[in-house]
Amino acid sequence: MKKFNVIDEEFVCENCNSIVPKLNYSSRDHCNKCLYSKHVDINPGDRMNTCKGLLKPISIEKFKNTYKIIYKCEKCNQIHKNIMAVDDNYDMIVKLSVSD
Repeated sequence: MKKFNVIDEEFVCENCNSIVPKLNYSSRDHCNKCLYSKHVDINPGDRMNTCKGLLKPISIEKFKNTYKIIYKCEKCNQIHKNIMAVDDNYDMIVKLSVSD
């Protein structure tokens, strides 16, 4: 069974109402402005999670030559991680990295 389904589409962020553009090199799964995501996947891109809560960015961790955003679901409290995108709000990344 395929564990990664590429879905790269524009969407409106449910946290800040920004229009979030396609990423064009991988799957976009979070807002590039406020960094929030939505708890929709069990495996990347499958849209099978019934939770649908907002994933709040709570921290950052180093990953290879980039960073992962660490999220906590505001509905079910599950922790989720995803690699930052090249157009993410770097000021928010820095803010999260010093809030540990």
